[in-house]
Amino acid sequence: MQQSGARQDVTVGILALQGAFAEHQVMFQKLNVKRKVVIVLVRVPEDLEKCDALVIPGGESTTIALLARLAGLLEPMRQFLKKKPIWGTCAGAILLSQAVEGAKKGGQEVLAGISVKIARNGWGSQVESFEADLEVEGLRESNRPFHGVFIRAPVVLDLRHSLTEPPIQVISRISASLLPSSVGSLDEDDTDPTDPRTIVALRQGRHLLTTFHPELTKDNRFHEYFITDCVLPSLSD
Repeated sequence: MQQSGARQDVTVGILALQGAFAEHQVMFQKLNVKRKVVIVLVRVPEDLEKCDALVIPGGESTTIALLARLAGLLEPMRQFLKKKPIWGTCAGAILLSQAVEGAKKGGQEVLAGISVKIARNGWGSQVESFEADLEVEGLRESNRPFHGVFIRAPVVLDLRHSLTEPPIQVISRISASLLPSSVGSLDEDDTDPTDPRTIVALRQGRHLLTTFHPELTKDNRFHEYFITDCVLPSLSD
């Protein structure tokens, strides 16, 4: 018998300062998972305090970081990630990383939640954006490709493994053969599993990073994965 005081919902915050936060909200609201997903649009620290997890959307990483600082959210988010899951998509992946190459003048503030170095606009400018079908480990119906939308996408340059941090789990790579010729800078073996630049989705502990935009598709399996594999297990930690 279920206890009357048992919690029946999970609260996911979406950083709503700039970027594709509304698209993430729509995707979460369409989920059919074992707990009700309540969405909080996070704009001030008080919003973040209500959340079990946080999504940092795609957008413009420098702008999001600046607005987060002005809203007093940067340090609260750094404390939040020590205990609760964060998912960064595209620009959000840049903020979630440990170090950034190609930042604008003045640098790029980061949360350092995942031990990777990442290149901002790694595949080029807006005109070199592209789409590709991806094989993703752990998704429901994992034999069905996930359609990745890459818009001014960042590129993972280095995995910074540490004995004091959870191991990094790569869950999706892009084949160099799928890249448009304008951004086909990978000249190594197409199947080389050691080249970090082919990584487009990874996990470290409770945190999730995707260099593309799952929220800009009609496929909500990544949002389901974040809830079932990252958020719900963290509630029992």
